[in-house]
Amino acid sequence: MTSTALPNTLPRPPGELERLEAAWKTPRGWRYLTTVNNTNIGLLYIGTSLLFFLLAGVLGLLMRMQLAVPENTFLSASTYNQVFTMHGTVMMFLFAIPVVEAIAVYLLPNMLGARDLPFPRLSAYAFWAYAIGGLAFFCTLFVGLAPDGGWFMYPPLTGKAYSPGLNADFWLLGIGFIEISAIAGAIELIVGILFTRAPGMTLGRMPVYAWAMLVVGVMIVFAFPAIIAGTALLELERAYDWPFFIADRGGDPILWQHLFWFFGHPEVYIIFLPAAGMVSTMIPTIAGVPLVGRRAIIVALVAVGFFSFALWAHHMFTAGLGVLKMSFVSAASMAVAVPTAIQVFAWIATMWRGRVSMSAPALFLLGFMFIFVLGGLTGVMVAVLPFDWQVHDTYFIVAHLHYVLIGGMLFPVFAALYYWIPLINGNQLSERLARWVFGLMFGGFNVAFFPMHITGLLGMPRRVYTYSSEMGWDGLNMLSSVGAFVFAFGVLLFLFDLARTLRLPAKDIGNPWNAATLEWLPSEDYGNRSIARITSDDPLWEQPTLAREVEAGQHYLPGTVSGRRETIATSALGAVPRYLMILPGDSWWPLIAAAGTAGFFLLLTVTLTWTAWACGIAAIVGIVAWLWQSDRPPPLAHAKVADDLTLPVGARGTASHSWWATLIMLVVDATIFASFVFAYIHISMRLTVCPPPQAALAAPLWPLLSIALLLASSALFWLASRAVQRRRLTPLVLAALVCMLAAFACDFNGQRLAGLEPTAQAWSATVATLLAYQGLHVIVLVLAALYLCARAWRGILTSASRATLDNTALMWHYTSLQGIAAAAAIHLVPWLMD
Repeated sequence: MTSTALPNTLPRPPGELERLEAAWKTPRGWRYLTTVNNTNIGLLYIGTSLLFFLLAGVLGLLMRMQLAVPENTFLSASTYNQVFTMHGTVMMFLFAIPVVEAIAVYLLPNMLGARDLPFPRLSAYAFWAYAIGGLAFFCTLFVGLAPDGGWFMYPPLTGKAYSPGLNADFWLLGIGFIEISAIAGAIELIVGILFTRAPGMTLGRMPVYAWAMLVVGVMIVFAFPAIIAGTALLELERAYDWPFFIADRGGDPILWQHLFWFFGHPEVYIIFLPAAGMVSTMIPTIAGVPLVGRRAIIVALVAVGFFSFALWAHHMFTAGLGVLKMSFVSAASMAVAVPTAIQVFAWIATMWRGRVSMSAPALFLLGFMFIFVLGGLTGVMVAVLPFDWQVHDTYFIVAHLHYVLIGGMLFPVFAALYYWIPLINGNQLSERLARWVFGLMFGGFNVAFFPMHITGLLGMPRRVYTYSSEMGWDGLNMLSSVGAFVFAFGVLLFLFDLARTLRLPAKDIGNPWNAATLEWLPSEDYGNRSIARITSDDPLWEQPTLAREVEAGQHYLPGTVSGRRETIATSALGAVPRYLMILPGDSWWPLIAAAGTAGFFLLLTVTLTWTAWACGIAAIVGIVAWLWQSDRPPPLAHAKVADDLTLPVGARGTASHSWWATLIMLVVDATIFASFVFAYIHISMRLTVCPPPQAALAAPLWPLLSIALLLASSALFWLASRAVQRRRLTPLVLAALVCMLAAFACDFNGQRLAGLEPTAQAWSATVATLLAYQGLHVIVLVLAALYLCARAWRGILTSASRATLDNTALMWHYTSLQGIAAAAAIHLVPWLMD
């Protein structure tokens, strides 16, 4: 890898490029819906997220029209509640997070020098679930069923007593599966970044944007499960009367705030860090010099991700948590400003060293730094406890939120659109119109949101739909409303220019900004003609002939060895080639599975139970069908990817990318379980006596018997994983399944004998939740065991094609550990608190 010789110096064989093009050809017409290529899915993702941005923007304008003058009757109170709830929900859940994942899906493979991400069908599934479910969720506005409890959905307001309709249920079930879509995208990005980088692209040479997305992916894995757990608990309360958040039955509304904000505050940085990564990629290009403090910026990205998890109670300073807890969170809220400031100073230093031309991306980046720094300063202000107590739930917080989110994410996204639009068809957006767009957006934004700081300090509370003229807020609110429409006009002007540019005839993309990163290499549906070998931090600057060499097929994998879609899997640290990864092709199954998933959640909300279950079955069939096609014996054992390099085809066990994806999925799973355990402990600590006097725990015989059966089940499956032949594997798998079912039966019987009633009080409900979550895993293992046995009997499961077996083994052992942990929590926590 240290040699300067090119991997391929021999003449390329005839027909090689044609076979590569055939393997990666994008389907046309209605079959385009089957595409899984990251370029196509990324563009669909970006377009859909921008649509939701427009829809949420329209809702924001309706709010500003209502608040422009006092005592306005343009919107009723109930309609206003639905509009502001949907505005926040759509902006946060359907635009902000999806758009940063969408840009990553589009950019990262080429930026990393890979053909595609390692699970293209997972990306397609994540997109379609998001698009179908998101549009259906938005349409609830038109039938009066939109949620109206705020995008934060605080109980008890959102409990059955105060929200008896289906409005809150649409939020809980709709947002729940949209978060699952985001987690699927995060798993795809983490594995792709770690294992599909171009040979030689060590972690130290990896683009800062890829580092930002890696940190964000890890943050999603640990932050999003909390909101999934929270929505599950609140929906269980609404649907089955399990009183997790009902105070007079042992519940606690503050529990929701803990779960929600453990997701909600890291989400702010999940939105900001991708934008920061894009800024760190664009600024060196527009300045024409390498990024100043590159390694310090990478460390700062990691530090921001770490600190963000200590800040969830930043939003709970008025909730009565206690001085010590609030002081700790206040200190962490201030500390997070340090790594953020490191990045800002590095960007300023880079521009100072270089020569910045006032191009469209440069304008939006300068606007971003001004707005975001101001938002950061107000963030430090609200981290001070006495000040936060004064401005909490006023329009000062609304102003701060928009300065951080719009300044910290939207302006960099617009800079990115101006910067990377040429990758689509080679044409750039108009520089002349860009100045108008920037002026209207920057000016309109500050006119709209800066006065809100003052209205907040004057006492205007959040979420009010009207106000009296005697309050003295008239002029400031009218000014904010005018600014909002000016900002909206700038967005419309951008969309006009975007539509005009995309309609222009395609031309050679080239490298219009003279950028240093690999996404500007010549590319087609298959990505780059050959996968580049990287020897520097800024490859297109420090390897000036790289584009010509890659296009000539002089680097790795210039064609298709197997006739299928392929990329090279490399080691996580040093990016050393490990094996040839065969990627799945276009398919209807991700779309069918996504439509089934969306239909299941949404139809279940309106109590169309049988239709919902039909959609759920369709989703399971779609997932099983695509998995059945994916894990097949490789067509050849080894592949020559360069004149001097032959790699194995595929990998097994810990060397496999699918094994690591399963492990990350189980980390998500464990975090959801930990959230349920937190709920159980939190409710226990709120009780005077734990467990409640009427809820005596079962005799220790049943949990001990359950633990023994779980250990036996894992041992049997470990033996099965060492026996690939169907005659040995199937009996062992079935025996392991019987032990797993028997263990759950012991748990269930023990809780039945204890006489716990989930509807009686919250403590019993949390115990039932832990048991139900274990039961869900047992059901999944039943399906996995049957699927595994079917593959074994069909002869598809072999020593060379055992990803299904290895991944199921991970799930099996995890379920055993989770069952043991649940038993320990249920039986030890009351004993410790006795």
